[in-house]
Amino acid sequence: MNERNTTAVLSPISEQAEETETSSQPALAPSQNGQAKVTRAPEAPAPEKKRSGRLTDDKRVKIFCGSSNKALAEEICKFVGVPLGETRLQRFSDGEVHFQLLENVRGADVFLVQPTCFPVDQHLVELLIMMDALKRASAGRITVVIPYYGYARQDRKDRPRVAITSKLVADLLTTAGANRALLVDLHAAQIQGFFNIPVDHLFASPVLVSYFRELDLPNLTVVSPDAGGVERARFFAKKLDVPLAIVDKRRTDINVTEVMNVIGDVQGRTCLILDDIIDTAGTLVKTVDALLAEGAEKVYACATHPVLSGPAVERIAASRLEQLIVTNTIPLREDALKVEKIKVLSIAGLLGRAIESIHMETSVSTLFN
Repeated sequence: MNERNTTAVLSPISEQAEETETSSQPALAPSQNGQAKVTRAPEAPAPEKKRSGRLTDDKRVKIFCGSSNKALAEEICKFVGVPLGETRLQRFSDGEVHFQLLENVRGADVFLVQPTCFPVDQHLVELLIMMDALKRASAGRITVVIPYYGYARQDRKDRPRVAITSKLVADLLTTAGANRALLVDLHAAQIQGFFNIPVDHLFASPVLVSYFRELDLPNLTVVSPDAGGVERARFFAKKLDVPLAIVDKRRTDINVTEVMNVIGDVQGRTCLILDDIIDTAGTLVKTVDALLAEGAEKVYACATHPVLSGPAVERIAASRLEQLIVTNTIPLREDALKVEKIKVLSIAGLLGRAIESIHMETSVSTLFN
């Protein structure tokens, strides 16, 4: 009797072991001379880990969100085919957060969507508490999906006796239980190095580039509003195959800037200002005025994160800007929704594809194209 052994084959979807029996001896077939002839069955191909376009049938994937941008989380869930996880988020009368998971997450691959936008401190604490609940509920892996990373603008000691808050937040996230982070358009790329866990840094440029390709603006020049954004603007200009200009600005105080010079030819051209964050819009409006003073025909602008604090909306509405294109990493203020100049593009598909890739352990870098 032939010896037999059992091999367990893991299904990439269910992870349940399916037993297949294989013979340790080759099959014997009679030959024409009566002697046994050895024949071998063709080897079965190794099970291939297929990347599904959606995660609908994968029960191990869970997506939860906090209160900062539930609409984006719901869009992501619709894209990947996973229902948004059930939770209960409440506050005590003094403002303390009470969070409870309403479904089992033991051993699950959990993605927690929570941009730390206004009010930044409140949403950051929510995120930390949600992660702690997931960790104590024995989640298999926790990936924090932070489309807007608050406190990113304080990434170095540019003055005496100041904090490096972007490093502090990275430490808090790791201590609270994050195993991985998925971020979008960090204010400074080196913030990735502040984390001691894997970080996937996405860019909203594929979504923005597609929009402006379809818009097909004549004589277009991409403009970086400061020296720090030159690399981002150069990448954008290369994708659109257009020239690049730079605005030399000097910051005199927090949220106060003074535009100095325009480097590059913008005479008679359509200019597109590219930035990662628009906060009070002071820099944006001054840059628009400087470009028009240098002879630009029209000025458009785009940014990933529409913080739009303080007088930003009023400044944009009263400016000579043709159109401002932003993404939905942050929900727009009510008054900003009424301004026709402001158009919002969704990055839910970009984040959804990244979540699929992280879960299926395929390359995320293809999303940069």
